Amino acid sequence: MNEDMLKNIIEATLMAFDEPRTVAQLQVLFEGDDPQPDKDEIRAAINQLVIDYEGRGIELKEVASGFRFQARAEYADWINKLFQDKPQRYSRAFMETLAIIAYRQPVTRGEIEDIRGVSVNTNIIKSLQEREWIRVVGHRDVPGKPELLATTREFLDYFNLQKLSELPPLSEIKDYDQLNPDLFEGLDIPPPSKKPATEENSTDVPPEEQLPEEENSTDVPPEEQLPEEENSTDVSSEEQLPEEENSTDVPPEEQLPETVEDGNVVPFSK
Repeated sequence: MNEDMLKNIIEATLMAFDEPRTVAQLQVLFEGDDPQPDKDEIRAAINQLVIDYEGRGIELKEVASGFRFQARAEYADWINKLFQDKPQRYSRAFMETLAIIAYRQPVTRGEIEDIRGVSVNTNIIKSLQEREWIRVVGHRDVPGKPELLATTREFLDYFNLQKLSELPPLSEIKDYDQLNPDLFEGLDIPPPSKKPATEENSTDVPPEEQLPEEENSTDVPPEEQLPEEENSTDVSSEEQLPEEENSTDVPPEEQLPETVEDGNVVPFSK
């Protein structure tokens, strides 16, 4: 079998199947052929198909479950106009639960609740399992034997990933949209403000909710103010006591006459 024939058979098979096909599954197509192409020849034919579809509206993509043809992401806006059903919308709790499982797997439900700070709705876990995005892979060896949850190949296929290592590092994630456009397309999150955020003090509240500033505990309305205490030494002029006279002062009538001696005035002694 020549290379062109091998490539055409693989192309037709991948077009006919909705699900991805692995190299081993494609090799089954040639059982009984002589000579039968080996895995390396099949993979070489697939690589040639990838090159042939460069610059086309569809691409041959390898995901976790194998190889598949799919429309390129840049043409999604036009393709989606043909679908009448609105895209599935997921809640923030749903997406947070899925993200924790993807990045922390295997993880128990209790550990998810510890990370999120709230209980996990049973319907969220059930919905993820119905979509075959998560599965039980074991039990934690602790009292109660809680189930360990992890993602599946279907999860990787849906989000166009080949392996978990292709998930973006958490340090590079600024918002949900950067995880994967398909994953968070249906998440109803308001767009972030373009205004640069400033770090607010934890005690800041909106102006309309601010309480009036507390008045100084010593401040009271003017009409309620008590008169200032008068200095303990101050008294009204009519209540003032006469100043003490010098102990050496005597009434005029008791004063001794003064005499003049050699131009100097001296008191007259009795």
